[in-house]
Amino acid sequence: MRRWKDEPPAVRVYTVCDESRYLIVRNVPALRCIDELVKLFGSYGEISEYRILDEEEREQFTEVCWIKFSQVGNARFAKRKLDEYVFYGNRLQVSYAPQYEILSDTKEKLEIRRREVLSRLHSGNQKPPKSKAPQRDIFGPLLPPVYQKNYVLDQLKPLEGQSSTSGDVNVSSMPSSSGQYFPLASMNETVQLVREKLDKIQSTGTEHCSHPEAGPSMKKAKVDNRRRI
Repeated sequence: MRRWKDEPPAVRVYTVCDESRYLIVRNVPALRCIDELVKLFGSYGEISEYRILDEEEREQFTEVCWIKFSQVGNARFAKRKLDEYVFYGNRLQVSYAPQYEILSDTKEKLEIRRREVLSRLHSGNQKPPKSKAPQRDIFGPLLPPVYQKNYVLDQLKPLEGQSSTSGDVNVSSMPSSSGQYFPLASMNETVQLVREKLDKIQSTGTEHCSHPEAGPSMKKAKVDNRRRI
């Protein structure tokens, strides 16, 4: 069905039977620009044949062009992009022409559509790949980073059967610094650093306990420098 130049295009649904590799292009300016028109449509796919249809009804100073694409998908793409395309001042009117198909064209068109539908169904049934399980950290259980430090300190507690007078870690019951706590050298260095910190804390606490009277005397008296009125 023809439409006027200023009439907006109507929304239409095309089935596989309506689509075709054959296209009819109307409202082509009669300026002997058929080569430019074929070059424009050829940018969307290979064109097998083309010609001017003199027997078709057309408006004054316009021509009707018949184009055959090698693939149905190329013809579909070209029609979607070039329908209502402004070509030398005129809006092209592109439509399918399945009446020019032969039996082999129709069979090939239906087979291509069947493959497309099966491909879409197959891709929709594929399950998304499962995410890999998180790798276990060198600290043992899967703990957040906040609790990893506490986990290291728990590994340094005295062995079962050894008692400690306080809730702190008994440094004297730990193995020597040359002992291997973890298979990685970096973790052994961390253990050594923790042991040195604990030794320093223990030695500082021992000095304060041996000189209890020195605590208050070491505090300096605050000096009030405010002006008196």
